[in-house]
Order: sequence, then structure tokens, then C-alpha cells
Amino acid sequence: MGHGWEGVVLKLMRGKDFTFTVTGAEQITEHFRRVHFSDGGMLARTGVHPTMWVRVWFDNGDKPHQRAYTLVDPDPEAGTFGMDFALHDGRACDWARAAAPGDTVDATLQGTGFAAPAPLPARLFVIGDPASLPAVNSLLEAFPGVPATIWFETGHDTGEELPLRLEAAHHELHLVPRRGRHLVSEVKSALPGLLGDPSEAYVWIACDTATTRALAGWARKELGLPKERVNALGYWRAAA
Repeated sequence: MGHGWEGVVLKLMRGKDFTFTVTGAEQITEHFRRVHFSDGGMLARTGVHPTMWVRVWFDNGDKPHQRAYTLVDPDPEAGTFGMDFALHDGRACDWARAAAPGDTVDATLQGTGFAAPAPLPARLFVIGDPASLPAVNSLLEAFPGVPATIWFETGHDTGEELPLRLEAAHHELHLVPRRGRHLVSEVKSALPGLLGDPSEAYVWIACDTATTRALAGWARKELGLPKERVNALGYWRAAA
């Protein structure tokens, strides 16, 4: 399958192409599915870092269709990982629902990169949703022992069943039902009173594009967080 103009651009940007093979799948909740893969040699070649993600190509007739997914439990020695799909209507989720051992899918590694600040911050603040759940878990593991407050937007009643990897001694979770700008309001109401010294905090935001932009700009301009202490990436775009 050709990857169209997007594939050409990624090649020019030194994207690395791989083919993944499905080894199994599990239904985490009614709306959340995990597919397991062998990596086609990717991890041995590229290494692993927190919140690592790839662009996966899905067959969509004569049009290339790619979506980005964070790796779950990447194991360079075994050459394996998983990918989580927050299920909705769409070509990628249709593929995930039907994925079976032996199926293959093309992927491009380009654009990913993250390093925890050194020294580690005194306090971590995380804002995410089901689409960024694997990245949230990976991030928390990259900040061992750091107190973290997590605002996690849920779109379904099964949100509480999602596998967030929390440490009771260090992590405080706030589940926020998805409705309008409720998540933005909740964070803006609570975060200023928890922040303390902005230079000792770290804010990580990965939600829909509009929410991510609103909170990232607010954290920098209104709360005075240094640019290097805010990491923000829009994971999906809400329908108009």
C-alpha cells in the first residue's frame, strides 16, 4: 500500500518504516481494545523512550490513512509491544476490532521524542484522556516517586475501568466526565492552588487539540510556568 504525499513528507523528514505483525488482542473495556504486536525489528534499531509513539497506516481504499499511537510496554529484547485503541467510528478502530494474529500493518517512526527533565520536578501535573492513556502510564513510570495529580477526562461510563497505573502513595486521580469545556474549567479551578513554585513543577497535557492548546497557553501565560516545564501535544481533533 502506498502512503501518498504524507508518506513522502515523512521520508524526507527521515521517517523510518517498519511492518508490525499482530500476535493477539484483548478487550480492556467495551470501548477500549489493546492489540499486541511483534515490532519488525524496530525497537532494537531505535531504542525506547517514555511516551514513544508511531504513525500507523491503515488501508482506506485508494487513500492512505495514518494515525499515531503510543507504544504500550515496549520490550526491545523480545521485540514486542501493544497499542491501545479508544474505540469509536473510524477506519483505524475498525481495523483494531477485527485484528487477529498474523495480520500486518505498516508504520513510520517519525516525530516522537521525550526526555524527563533533570533533576526531576518536585510535582507533576498530568491532563489526559483515553486517547493518551498509554502515554500517561508511560509518563508516570518515567517520574518514579514524584507526587502527581492527574486529571483524566472520561467519555464513557467504563472510564473508571481503564488501566491507569497509579501508585497510591504518590498519585492523586481526578476523573472528569467529558462534556463541553468541563475539563478545562476543572483544571483552571484546581491547579493554581496546587502549583507551588512554578519552576519546580512540570505540566504534561495530551487531550484533544483545542483543550491542549487552551491549557498549555494558560499554564505558560497565566501561571508563569517556564516553557520547558510545559509539555503539550494534541492527540486528536474534536469534530466540528
